[in-house]
Amino acid sequence: MPDLPLPPGSTLGILGGGQLGRMLSQAASRLGLDVVILDPEPDSPAGRVSARQIVAAYDDPDALTALGRAADVVTFEFENVPADSIERLAEAGALVAPGPTALRVSQDRVDEKTFLNAVGAPTVAFAVVDTLDDLVVGLTELGLPALLKTRREGYDGKGQVWIRAIEDAPAALESLGGRPAILEARAAFVRELSVIAARDWDGRMAVYPLGENRHEGGVLRTTLAPATVDEATQVRARAIAEAILDGLDYVGVIGVELFDLGDDVLLVNEIAPRVHNTGHWTQDGCVCDQFEQHVRAVAGWPLGPTAAHARVEMSNLLGDEVDQWRDLAGKSDRRLHLYGKAEARPGRKMAHVNRVLGSL
Repeated sequence: MPDLPLPPGSTLGILGGGQLGRMLSQAASRLGLDVVILDPEPDSPAGRVSARQIVAAYDDPDALTALGRAADVVTFEFENVPADSIERLAEAGALVAPGPTALRVSQDRVDEKTFLNAVGAPTVAFAVVDTLDDLVVGLTELGLPALLKTRREGYDGKGQVWIRAIEDAPAALESLGGRPAILEARAAFVRELSVIAARDWDGRMAVYPLGENRHEGGVLRTTLAPATVDEATQVRARAIAEAILDGLDYVGVIGVELFDLGDDVLLVNEIAPRVHNTGHWTQDGCVCDQFEQHVRAVAGWPLGPTAAHARVEMSNLLGDEVDQWRDLAGKSDRRLHLYGKAEARPGRKMAHVNRVLGSL
């Protein structure tokens, strides 16, 4: 295991070559670190801005060995990387952050909610669904409407369905392909918030101001940050984030999505053990953005400041909305972040734009 902090000239390994890996690589390069990407897609967005890319599946043993040998520390950019791959790297002596526990917890929605409630980060009520009988019992106990989700995988609104009547239960379960599922009670929230937080190898933490999020069709459209919240809400969100970080013995940046029920009551919707879409505003609203913060944390550097110097509205550009790049690039209050993806498919995240609303 290398000595920390890693000096400039060290190498960061990243599992995943998408836009989050790309922005992590760009942040690492500013700190004088080289980056090697492992991704099955040749010429990936992250690979094109990094020193090297290993083109292979995430569970390819030879590729994992090569990554572990090339990198001084290894991280990942999305939570669907096999947890076994992270364990394999760690068992081979590679320094890995975050560790496999965080990944395993976040990959199963039942395990995730069980963990969250155990550390004092409350969630909506839920029921485990393996059969139609489980689902009917769950609907009876939790009430209608309720949200049925696959236990594993699924993101941006995929792998989930609202159930508004008991007679709709069989079709809902069938729509998920009969996969193991979780039923979640409806949250009567006022708004959706999120907090981005970081923890280093010694347990020190840094927490960013809350962001307020707006979703459409299960996909994040905008984040406004810092959100207009009272001090009690900010303090509660910070306590929730810190409890999760400590509970996972976490190293790196994490995203925590929250339901604001009003009267300073917050419920955790889900966690993401990585840099997060709702934290993109930090690139133009903070001295140290979430990507640099993650690199600092996993490399053993001091955590950077999290105070906001500007209020920012982040908007995702989906599919052919990226064709607006010329107009957006010409606006003095906007900063465009393009992901370098070759194909603009409907609903695919192609870029985001940060509109700076004024200094704080």
